[in-house]
Amino acid sequence: MSLNQDKVAEVAMALLSLTMFEDGSGHRAWKGMDWDVLEDLFNRGWIHDPKGKNKSVVFSDEGISKALEFQARHLQ
Repeated sequence: MSLNQDKVAEVAMALLSLTMFEDGSGHRAWKGMDWDVLEDLFNRGWIHDPKGKNKSVVFSDEGISKALEFQARHLQ
């Protein structure tokens, strides 16, 4: 089955927005999802590099607004 990668990215960002929190380094979300999806979100510029030992990812400024937009579109 062929998936629409744009829709996958939108829904992934919407789901990440559900666990979004702010700390001293920015807005974060728990990164408990497929690595290929996280890499795609990084390549789109919506999150910072997900590689590393941290259990969360940091949203870019654009990513924060996209996550909230996609949450409203797909989850409300």
